[in-house]
Amino acid sequence: MGRHITGASNPIVLYVSGGNTQVIAYSQQRYRIFGETLDIAVGNMLDRFARVISLSNDPSPGYNIDGKRLVPLPYTTKGMDVSLSGLLTSTEAYTLDKHEDVITPADLCFSLQETVFAMLVEITERAMAHVGSKEVLIVGAGNERLQEMMGIMAKERGGSVFATDERYRMGHETPLEKTSCTQR
Repeated sequence: MGRHITGASNPIVLYVSGGNTQVIAYSQQRYRIFGETLDIAVGNMLDRFARVISLSNDPSPGYNIDGKRLVPLPYTTKGMDVSLSGLLTSTEAYTLDKHEDVITPADLCFSLQETVFAMLVEITERAMAHVGSKEVLIVGAGNERLQEMMGIMAKERGGSVFATDERYRMGHETPLEKTSCTQR
């Protein structure tokens, strides 16, 4: 359906939702999963972190927009797979330091978003190279920053990015995703 509504012909599909994160492509006469999370899905990880910092389920004030400092976090890709549990644990550990002038929740949201999205861009690019595709279709997630980062990578490869709109999104949007997709 995503190919039909976006006009993408042979894309690498990045499926990001609360319960699944997969890089999928049509190859050798069938759809194949080229990469995925080895532990928890992106949406689940963002939702769990949002609860740690007490981010409301209501539309939030945009913590990521105010984040200015990129905090060092683990970056774990294994081939075309990613592991996010260590990333979540490390980000949660920063919340134990209650001196907000040191590392703010906004900085943590910004850092978590940038790190996980960079990982997703990397594994998607690997799948593009493997299959020989110049298109990426993002489904399940409406995050504008993810689309922007993916677009930069695709443009460097002479490709393009497509994304389904909110009418076709099946996954739930986590509180942190709501803040992340407001603007950037």
